[in-house]
Amino acid sequence: MKKIILPSLLMLTISVFGQTNPAITNWLINTTGLTGRHYVNGNPTPIVDAVSANVQTVQYSTNWVYVSTNGIPAYITGPFLDGNPSLATSQNAIFKISLNPVQNTGNPTNTNGGNIGIFINGVALFDYRDGVAWNTSTNSLCGGPGNTPCPGGPNANMPWNRDAIPAEKLGFDCAKGHPAMGNYHHHQNPSAFNLDLTVISNICDIYAADGLYAINANQHSPLIGYAYDGFPIYGAYGYANTNGTGGITRIKSSYQLRTYPNGVRTNGPTVGQVIGNQTFFNGYFKEDYEYVAHPSDPAYLDEHNGRFCITPEYPNGIYCYFATVDANWNSAYPYVVGPTFYGTKTGAKVTAISETVTTYTSTSELSENSAIELKVFPNPTNDVLMVQLSNLIKENVTIKLVDLTGKVIDTKIIYQGSTIAYFDVSTLYSGQYILQVGEGEKKKTINVNIGE
Repeated sequence: MKKIILPSLLMLTISVFGQTNPAITNWLINTTGLTGRHYVNGNPTPIVDAVSANVQTVQYSTNWVYVSTNGIPAYITGPFLDGNPSLATSQNAIFKISLNPVQNTGNPTNTNGGNIGIFINGVALFDYRDGVAWNTSTNSLCGGPGNTPCPGGPNANMPWNRDAIPAEKLGFDCAKGHPAMGNYHHHQNPSAFNLDLTVISNICDIYAADGLYAINANQHSPLIGYAYDGFPIYGAYGYANTNGTGGITRIKSSYQLRTYPNGVRTNGPTVGQVIGNQTFFNGYFKEDYEYVAHPSDPAYLDEHNGRFCITPEYPNGIYCYFATVDANWNSAYPYVVGPTFYGTKTGAKVTAISETVTTYTSTSELSENSAIELKVFPNPTNDVLMVQLSNLIKENVTIKLVDLTGKVIDTKIIYQGSTIAYFDVSTLYSGQYILQVGEGEKKKTINVNIGE
C-alpha cells in the first residue's frame, strides 16, 4: 500500500485532542484493586495473585504518555505446557510512548526481540520471533532455551528466524500469551483460542480464560494498544475503506507463504524436513513469508502491517497497525507490528519519569458505547452458559443468574479488560431463567432456557 500519511497533518490532529488524545484516555486503569490470577499445570482452579492487574497509572506531558504497569492482565494466565518454567510476574514497568508519532522517512527500523509496544491493559507486545534461528554452519537450530548460542549472540540476524506463533503454540495459554523470564506478553491477536472460528489449541478446555477482547465481525475492533513508534494498534476488523466507509471487514495481512521449488530453502532446511521433534514446514520461519501488495483493496495492509485510515477514536485519520487473523480467526503473519516499524521508534520501557507530568484520571466508563453489547450462548443449554461481551470494557461488569421468583442463583464478574463469563448450570432444574447484566441504565436482562 502506498504510504500517504502526512506528518504535519497527523501532529495537528493529535495536538488538538489535548487530554482527549486516545493515547492518554484509552488505557485500562485499575481502580478497584483487581489482581492477577494464574493456572498451574494439573489444577483447573486459578490461583489468585497479590499483584495488581492492568494499568496502574497514566501520566502525560506535551509529547509523551507514561504508562505504569505490572504487566499482568485481568484474564487468567497460564499454564504454559511447553516446559516454560516461568510464571507471569510483576514487571514494575513504565512505558514511554510518543503523543506525536511521525513516519520514518529513512530506512525502516526492524522490530526487535522483546518489547516493541504495549497493550491497553499494560501487557507487553512482542514481534513474530522467539529468538531461535537456523545456523547454516551447523545445520541445526541455535538460540533460545535448550539450543546452542547463535554466532554473533542470541538475537543475531540469522538467515532463517523461527516464527514464535507456530513454533511455540503448545506454550501459549488460553489467551495466546506466555512469559519470557516472567515478562508476560502476546506476539499475536490477544483473543482467546476457543473464540476462534477454527480452534487450533485445546488449552482452554481445561484452563478456561478469555483475552483482551473478543472478535466481532460486525463492528470495528477496539483500539488495543500502541507500538513503540507511537502509532495505535487495533484488533482484527475495521472499516472496508480507509475513509471510514464501506462497512466492516476483516483487515488482512499482505504477506503470503513463498513457493519453494522442490521444497528447497537456500541455506536452510528443506520444507517438511524433520530433525528430532522439529518439522520445518513452510511457515516455520519468518523468511517463509513474502510481501505482496494489493493496491486495489484497501483492506490489505502495507509491509509494516498497517495503513493510514479513519477509526472511531481517530475520526481525522491516523496510521494504524492491526492484529491480523485469517478467515478462521487464527493469527496471520506478521501478527501485529512488523517486520519493520512504520514510524520513528521512540518508545521504550524506562525506570523513571524525568519531566513534569499530569496524572490522567479515568472516567471508568463502560466503553465508548452507551450500552453493554453481548451475546449469550448456547441458549438453550443444560451444561455451561457463556456470556461474551462484544465491547471492550473499562470497568467490571456483574452478571447475575436469577430464577423466575427473583432468587439469585449465581453471580459472575467480567473484569475490566476481560470478555467472557461461564455459568455451570448442569445441576439446575429445567426451565426459564433470567440473566441480569450490568447495573443501572446500562443493565440488560436476557431470558435463558436451561435443560430444555
